[in-house]
Amino acid sequence: MASLSTPMRVYVEAGRFTEPDPDLPELAARIRGLLAAVAADDSWRRFLPGYTPPSAPEICAALEPLETHDATPFLARLAAVDLVWPSHRHLPAEIAEHAADRVVSLLGPEASWWTNHDVGCGAVNGLTPLFDSLLAGTNGEYFALALQIADD
Repeated sequence: MASLSTPMRVYVEAGRFTEPDPDLPELAARIRGLLAAVAADDSWRRFLPGYTPPSAPEICAALEPLETHDATPFLARLAAVDLVWPSHRHLPAEIAEHAADRVVSLLGPEASWWTNHDVGCGAVNGLTPLFDSLLAGTNGEYFALALQIADD
């Protein structure tokens, strides 16, 4: 996951759950922690004055399922292509694709993937007052999170 991160733009986290039988609420708690880390980052603090990440139930409500076969290209695009300026690249496409494929493969074909995008209509359920894009996956033991954040 670290290879998908870019300073001040793409934040990642991966790990193993400590809770027994983790599910979407536990994944949402990890997402909330990542959002809090972004809000505490000196680069974004001034853009997020007074921001408190949504609660775990609010995060759950903002998430849409994503098919496993769509997770690799989504993750690669999230890491490589800027949300606001699509012609700007954070990472070379081949590096992002390779790393994304590795992450999705490690979680396995039975993993559940979630995003704050409604893939069908293109809407985004923002988790911050800025532009953001999230992909979260779990296989029930491990999780992987990637969040791109941008201002206009």
